Amino acid sequence: MILVADSGSSKIDWRLLAEDGTIQQAQTPGFNPYYQPLEHLRTSIQDQLLPVVSGEVTKIFYYGTGVSSPRNQELVRSVFLEFFSKASVDIEWDLLGAARALCGREKGIACILGTGSNSCRYDGIRIAEQVANLGWILADEGSGTSLGKALLVDYLRKKMPEQLARQFQQRFPFTREEFLEKIYQQEKPSTFLATFSKFIFQHLKEPYCYQLVYNAFASFYEENVMKYEGYREMPVHFVGSIAFYFSDLLRQVGNDKGITVRNILETPIAGLALYHQNDLRLS
Repeated sequence: MILVADSGSSKIDWRLLAEDGTIQQAQTPGFNPYYQPLEHLRTSIQDQLLPVVSGEVTKIFYYGTGVSSPRNQELVRSVFLEFFSKASVDIEWDLLGAARALCGREKGIACILGTGSNSCRYDGIRIAEQVANLGWILADEGSGTSLGKALLVDYLRKKMPEQLARQFQQRFPFTREEFLEKIYQQEKPSTFLATFSKFIFQHLKEPYCYQLVYNAFASFYEENVMKYEGYREMPVHFVGSIAFYFSDLLRQVGNDKGITVRNILETPIAGLALYHQNDLRLS
C-alpha cells in the first residue's frame, strides 16, 4: 500500500493506494514545520489517518510546504517512521507535487496560483528550472494575495468605482486603520488579503474587476512563464483555487500571449494519486 500526501498550511489531503486498485482518502489539518510543532503532524496521523489505514504501508510520498530544506525533510520523515517503520519515505516540496500532478511523466511548465503563486519547468521527473519565488511581499504575481492587495489599495485610495466601493464596504466594514492593523499586526496577512479574491470573482463582470484580474494574470505569465526558454513549445499547467475559479480568464490571457494552457486543477491530490499508482506495479 502506498500513502500519498499533499500538505498545505490549511489542510493535508491523503490518499491510500492499494494493490487491488482501491483508494482510501482522509483529510487532516495542515502542517508547515516552520510554523507548527512536529506534534501537530504526529497527532493528525495518530488520531485521524491511522483509523483509515487498512493494510501495511510500504511507500510514503509526502509533498508539502516548508520542506525544501534537508533539516525539515528529516524532521517530517522521522514522524512518519514512528508509525510506518518499514516504509520508504520520500519527502518533497509542494511545487514538485504540483508538477507531477499536472504533467505526469511529460515535460511541461507547472504553475501554482492560489493564495500564493509559483512556477517551474519540469523535465518529466524532476524540477529542471525555477523562476525565483520571492513571496507575497515582493512578488506572488497573479495570486489571491496579489489580487486582494491591488483591490484594497484601490479601495483605500478611492480609485475603485464608487458603486463597487460601496459594495466592498458593506462586505468588509473596516476602517483604514483596521485594515492596516490586520495586515501589519495580525497573523497571516497574506491569507487575509487573499479573502478579497472571492469578492473579485463575484464581480468579475464589472470592467474594473475584469481588468484587475487580466493585468494580474498577464504579469504572472510575463514574470513566471515567459522566463523559461522554449515556453511556447511546452504545455503550461495550473493548480490552485485562483487558477481553477478564474480558469476562463486565465486561458484567455494565455491565449493572448501565445501560450498553450492545458490542465487546470483545483488541488493536486487526484493527479498525485494517479501518478503514484504506477509505483504499485514497481513494488
